[in-house]
Amino acid sequence: MGSSGLPAVAIAEPDIAAAYLPLHARVHLGIDTADGAAMVMAPGVAVTNEHNANLVDPKLVLGYGTQSDLMFFRTPRQASPPTAVPVVGQGVTAYGQGEGGQLRIAHGVICNIAQVPGYADSPYFIFAGNAGPGFSGGPVLDNSGRLIGITFAYLDRSKHNRLIFAYDMKRVAVEFRLKRPGKSNLDSEFSSAPAYGNCDRKG
Repeated sequence: MGSSGLPAVAIAEPDIAAAYLPLHARVHLGIDTADGAAMVMAPGVAVTNEHNANLVDPKLVLGYGTQSDLMFFRTPRQASPPTAVPVVGQGVTAYGQGEGGQLRIAHGVICNIAQVPGYADSPYFIFAGNAGPGFSGGPVLDNSGRLIGITFAYLDRSKHNRLIFAYDMKRVAVEFRLKRPGKSNLDSEFSSAPAYGNCDRKG
């Protein structure tokens, strides 16, 4: 699918750099490679997407989100990055991986915060930007460099209109408390979202 975003030499925010974990593995009997990202959310605990499970040693897995595409695993890293809440209209920066394990950066603007039925205290948010493949499980930062979310999906609505979906860090924390050992069969939430709010624009 190619790389998303733009090449980055390094993560500019020291606290985020210390918590960022690139994921890379050979898949399909070693024929192809796959890339993603993870973040240390608390000392010794990292989070990524469940659909990145093939990029993480299964012996390290602690559990999976009950109502999300999240997976938690052990890490020797002790980072604990500062967090904040997403705000509609706020500019954001996301980090992820490109082909060949290259660090990538993407920018965007939050256009909607969506509530989840039965999970009202733990939403996800949508931003318009140029993240995509390789950004799964990676961090989304606010303008002050604080961690506000974990990317989990994207949707191309037109050639120049891509929406990226991320779990609010409050939801990530709730899912970790409710983690379970088995994998989920969760359908993509964004496909049933009633509206995209300010994201509804023509590309």
